[in-house]
Amino acid sequence: MNKNIVITGVSSGFGLATATDLLARGYRVFGSVRKTADAKKVSDQLPSSGFTPLLFDVTDHAAIAEAVGQLTTQLNGEGIAGLVNNAGVGPMGPLEHTSIQQLRDVFEVNVVGVLAVTQAFLPLLKRSEHSPDATAGRIVNISSTSGGVTFPMVGAYSASKYALESLTDGFRREFARYGIRVIAIEPGSIRTPIWDKNATPAADEPQPFAGTAYEKLMAQLPAFFEQRLKGAKPISAVTEAIVHALETPNPRARYPLDSTWYAGKYLGDRLMDAIIKRQMPKG
Repeated sequence: MNKNIVITGVSSGFGLATATDLLARGYRVFGSVRKTADAKKVSDQLPSSGFTPLLFDVTDHAAIAEAVGQLTTQLNGEGIAGLVNNAGVGPMGPLEHTSIQQLRDVFEVNVVGVLAVTQAFLPLLKRSEHSPDATAGRIVNISSTSGGVTFPMVGAYSASKYALESLTDGFRREFARYGIRVIAIEPGSIRTPIWDKNATPAADEPQPFAGTAYEKLMAQLPAFFEQRLKGAKPISAVTEAIVHALETPNPRARYPLDSTWYAGKYLGDRLMDAIIKRQMPKG
């Protein structure tokens, strides 16, 4: 059985946790990192016999192609059982003060990067021409509850995740011809470094958006997120969903891991506006 898995963004968070879980289940994990130092750090944390770092940034198309070539040679005719598109960024800030370049940067990682990586690794996911009865690989995209509900101060991130949801639908419906299953995972409130490093500025940094109408609200966000994270699900909820998506004979198209996702789908815009307004800090 082919148990080769590619995961983007394994330096921390969902990527590192997923790599750890899959290695324990006997998979061979090929994980992307952006820096040589990160490759060493992750390799030191994971069993070296089962983990291989791939050095590329999802925005660097030449580096992606080089990694695919490296992996193709290493697999020597084998394909991959799964591609987990996990790498992402989660900036915070009001849309009024989000620069066009900042928005482009978010989409470049969270949307364009997913397309670039998927296109590049697609040949390794397809059924081998030499083994037409072999099972095709699967694609698991790490989306977010923010791909179904937009909260204030994360509009750019949310827009990119809505786009990723649509991209996932396109992949699923187009790649069915190859037997490739495509699944989205939508985590909710789960503590990962992507939020920790954005929610609280360093002590020597100026408060974000000082002097704007959002200064008070932004100052209250760290405490707001801390409160929400008190009832957060463990990161294992995400890794278990990924494993299920990779292994079950009939995976769901989506795995929403927070009830907020369903609320956003069924309660209507005006009611959700009122609910979100009550939940957010008064800033």
